[in-house]
Amino acid sequence: MTDERYWDDAKVGDECVTPSATVTEAMVNAYAELTGDFTPVHVDEEYAKTTPFGTRVAHGLFGLSLADGLKTRAYYRFLPGMSLGWTWDFKLPIKLGDTVHVKFRVGSMRETKRDGWGIVVLPSELINQRGEVVQLGEHRLMIPMRPKTGVAGERA
Repeated sequence: MTDERYWDDAKVGDECVTPSATVTEAMVNAYAELTGDFTPVHVDEEYAKTTPFGTRVAHGLFGLSLADGLKTRAYYRFLPGMSLGWTWDFKLPIKLGDTVHVKFRVGSMRETKRDGWGIVVLPSELINQRGEVVQLGEHRLMIPMRPKTGVAGERA
């Protein structure tokens, strides 16, 4: 099987842990530049020291973006399809220097009305180096099915 899976290759319950990434000051600063979000808790250490976090923290949506990117580097990944959306919660701060990875599983699957496509729901957790879940939620994806072979509509 190739590294990238068709919808048909997945099974409910399949699990994967992604590679990890260490959150750096440069990454958080680049995210602030990209989004225009210069909220002081993300970019000003002196201000951040006065907050309950006691130090700078990454943007919540940076965590979600990082989680999505880490999933694309996992050994268990799908052929390019369409993201249908996320539900996502921020549980704990992501601090500079934290190393995070994603643990996800195939939570549910269903065929679509669109021929040749199926939907998977991937419950996912973004976990830091201490084993703490810092963010979690679900990603809904529409994934291509294996092409039909032409034999009575069977898939390859």
